This record gives sequence, structure tokens and C-alpha cells, in this order.
Amino acid sequence: QALYEYRRTLDQKRSSVPGIESPTMVVGLISGGINTNVVPDQCAIRIDRRLIPEEDGEQVEMEIRELVENVVKGYEGIQAEIERILLAKSFKPTPEDSPLIQTLAANWKELMDGEPEIHGIPLYTDARHFAEAGVPVVLFGAGPRTLLEANGHRADEHVRIEDLVKATKIVALTLYDLLKASE
Repeated sequence: QALYEYRRTLDQKRSSVPGIESPTMVVGLISGGINTNVVPDQCAIRIDRRLIPEEDGEQVEMEIRELVENVVKGYEGIQAEIERILLAKSFKPTPEDSPLIQTLAANWKELMDGEPEIHGIPLYTDARHFAEAGVPVVLFGAGPRTLLEANGHRADEHVRIEDLVKATKIVALTLYDLLKASE
């Protein structure tokens, strides 16, 4: 219950990055017990606490550890073990005036209608490793502009072939332009 109360406070933390709103937390796995008619001797939960770029993952972990430890103190005979499974740090946006963003946007304008939407997106991605190493990163997708429109992460997830072809051309032209500029 304390974790759910903590989760309700996360809406108060807001990111300054367009497209990113607030941190989130989900209790995604609960397991325990050996049978329906036996009181479980232990219970394990896993939480997924997503960070916004302004947050420090180590600090967030400490908040959660302190929360659990303080709640457990109030119950005699209860013990809690806390183990980090993964700390996936958020990455900061690549500046819009960077060569990567400017070149990608210019090629977008050549092949697509209108201006490209440049904003953050709250996704878990391995691109964070490149950003952490100082490599400029952009997440660029082909097709529908929203997960809902693409039926994302559900049955019949899709992308239109013409969008895929345009996106492939945009990426190819961007790579060409960036490599040509670095000669």
C-alpha cells in the first residue's frame, strides 16, 4: 500500500522535456506461497520505476529503499530484502541545434509533409548506452505518429510500407550528409 501511495506522488514531479511528463511506477510481478490454502511464508514483488531525465536513479532507489524499510519496521517478524535488478538511466535530449537533429529534420522536410515533431518519448531503449557515452542519439520511427495509431505493442501492430520507405530514405540521406560533412 505504501508503494501505491508513493506512486500517487509521482505526478507532482514534472519533466521540462516536451513529450515526457512524470515518472511512473508499476508493481509488475507479485509471487509467493505454495498453495491456495497455505499462508505464504514469503512474497516477492518486482517494481518498474521509470525515471524522467531530471531524476537521479541512485537517489530514486534510495527513496524506495527507505520507504520499504520504514514500513517494514512497523511489523514485527517481517523482513525485507531489496535487490536492484536494473538501473536504466534516462538520457538527456540531444540539442535541437545539433548536426544530427538539424540534418535529420532537413531530410524529413524533403520527403514528408510538414515539420518533424521533435520531443522526448518515455520509452525504455538501449539508445541510453550511446547517450551515456556522449554519442548524440535520436529515436526516429517510421509510420504512424502514435503508438495507438500503430496499434503498438498489441495484436496487429503495423507500419505502412510507404512510411517505411520514406523513413529509410530519410535515414540514408541523413547518414550520407553527416558522413560527407565529416570528411
